[in-house]
Amino acid sequence: MSLTRLLPILGWARRYDRDDLRPDLAAGLTIGAMLVPQGMAYALLAGLPPEVGLYASIVPVLVYALFGTSRQLAVGPVAIVSLLTASALSPLFEQGSAGYISAAALLALMVGAVHLVLGFGRLGFVVNFLSHSVLVGFTAAAAIIIGFSQVKHLFGITTERKDHFYETVEEVVRQIDGTNGTTLVLGVASIALLVLMKKFVPRVPGALVLVIASILAVELFDLTDRGVKTVGEIPSSLPAFGLPDFDTGTMGSLIGTAFVITLVGFMESIAVAKVYARRHRYDVDANQELIGLGASNVASGLFGGYPVTGGFSRTAVNDTAGARTPLASIVTAILILLTVLFLTPLFSSLPNAALGAIIIVAVINLIDIGEMRHIAHVKRSDLIGLSVAFVATLVLGIELGILVAVVASMLVVFARMSKPHSAVLGQIPGTTSYRNVERFPEASVTDGVRVVRIDAALSFVNAQHVKKLLLGEADAISGGDVTALVVDCSGINDIDATGVEALSEILVELDERQVDIHLCDVKGPVRDVLRRSGLWDRLDGRIHATAAMAVDAVTHPGTLPESLRSLGIDERHDERPADTVDTEVSHA
Repeated sequence: MSLTRLLPILGWARRYDRDDLRPDLAAGLTIGAMLVPQGMAYALLAGLPPEVGLYASIVPVLVYALFGTSRQLAVGPVAIVSLLTASALSPLFEQGSAGYISAAALLALMVGAVHLVLGFGRLGFVVNFLSHSVLVGFTAAAAIIIGFSQVKHLFGITTERKDHFYETVEEVVRQIDGTNGTTLVLGVASIALLVLMKKFVPRVPGALVLVIASILAVELFDLTDRGVKTVGEIPSSLPAFGLPDFDTGTMGSLIGTAFVITLVGFMESIAVAKVYARRHRYDVDANQELIGLGASNVASGLFGGYPVTGGFSRTAVNDTAGARTPLASIVTAILILLTVLFLTPLFSSLPNAALGAIIIVAVINLIDIGEMRHIAHVKRSDLIGLSVAFVATLVLGIELGILVAVVASMLVVFARMSKPHSAVLGQIPGTTSYRNVERFPEASVTDGVRVVRIDAALSFVNAQHVKKLLLGEADAISGGDVTALVVDCSGINDIDATGVEALSEILVELDERQVDIHLCDVKGPVRDVLRRSGLWDRLDGRIHATAAMAVDAVTHPGTLPESLRSLGIDERHDERPADTVDTEVSHA
């Protein structure tokens, strides 16, 4: 791997266009203003002190600008990763304690390590195990859990942490009598302000406006005396380099969460990165993105942060504000660094209700009803994975929910593979094309010949189903002077040992029925397996280039073609003895 490929900044920095400086500065300042309150809010969601969210928004953002390939992706704390962090750490340590903070940094290092292993191993395809529909269902359920976890801040009540969503709902209902009226009014007003600003002045960072307004309200009206809880004193120190405690027991407890955060975080990040890469006509490298996000998480763990990834909303704002290169992220990190150095005393009066409102409004858009309808319209069976992900996450919790969703998604795939699509083909009049007779009723079927297409790899998953299907089609053949089954293999891109065994059994059973089997349009990888298994020789003379040639060979039996290679049937040079080769090509 070249140094420029490992560090993309060496490429774009040398070619930097000075005309991009102003929009990059504007975007960097905008995201910085947005990330300061969001970083603190998401740290609160993760059970961490507010400054940890700011620390996770400085060095990791700078590191991604060095290693990442997306020009618009805004890296930092996000809601789902924050919730996953809290879910993993809360059973192990008291929220906000030194052990909890150290474990959050350790988790960031572990997440970074998983990213780096996948990236350097070119294993980015692993994230494909989480399908789009499953991710939509999981994200919607996580958004509900996240939003409801902030209800206590809106009502000003204290609740015990519960492992399951329904238990959290029960706990809030039990404590609702202790609602602080002033806090509730402040929380509802905060949500209203954010929603209205997003609708009428979307370019203005509503979260920053809310932070300033709520701090002023607390100070001017002495709201702390009325029971309104604030974040309290925030240290004005820079994030210090240091290694967390590498406790083997803690690491063992967090390894599963590290993989889940990697899977979910990278899916969210790469999805939004690709959207803006297409929009601006450049490419993002999935494996390099793994390396960039891995380095960012390692940096976060070494500098007092917690796991980070690319976020949907901030990236959208970053692009809207004009970001053209990763310089915008560098500007963002510098702004947050200056905030930590000089402005943190101003945040001591920031009410928790305002931060809770920021989180609630941010996650509302994660419940994408429109996308759910689109999935249902495009492929209704994908609703199975979506629904399982949604229900399992709400009932079982974040980590078990995503695991069940992935397994369900894979089972749906196996179910589709076990009963692949097939079609009986007929000839389109006046052509040599064979098409599905159900879709093209005008297609004609030759008496005594059945042409069947299988649209899946022939493997252990579907071998018995395909065998039953083909034998059934052979039994349905009627009329004609000859009886033959032609299998169009254009949809079969692979065949395993079980598939070979099933095909061998089909040959034997069709011979007993006195039905000839012919294959056509056999792909190279399948031809290789058939040769090694001996089936190619058993089918000598019954393998053809197209369905039309196969039917013609059945209805007009004649000599073998002069060259299988010339017809695209066999890439090898013809090695048959000269006395078996006739110079007369078949009627095909």
